[in-house]
Amino acid sequence: QVQLVESGGGLVQPGGSLRLTCAASGFTFSTYFMYWYRQAPGKEREFVAQISSIGGSTYYAPFVKGRFTISRDNVKNTAYLQMNRLNVEDTAVYTCAAHLGPNAYWGQGTQVTVSS
Repeated sequence: QVQLVESGGGLVQPGGSLRLTCAASGFTFSTYFMYWYRQAPGKEREFVAQISSIGGSTYYAPFVKGRFTISRDNVKNTAYLQMNRLNVEDTAVYTCAAHLGPNAYWGQGTQVTVSS
């Protein structure tokens, strides 16, 4: 059974940091590209970051502007999103996903709220 379980979300003040975790099981994690997406209230889901299967290549949405870092640990079958200098516009449900060819798996998401 494929599972992607996110954790690490919560309430943080503007300028603060959070580290999201995506724990994967039920598939060969090390062969999949991993992604983070987010969806803010009333908006469509948008791409945040991606990392290649062995972690040698990353790509970010322009709005990240060097604030976020995606990483993975193929021994622990886990992906991460380190988010620094958060602002209120980063408030959203953050979801991890795994893609390989036609296969795509999605987590349930974790809420990130940036507010003073």
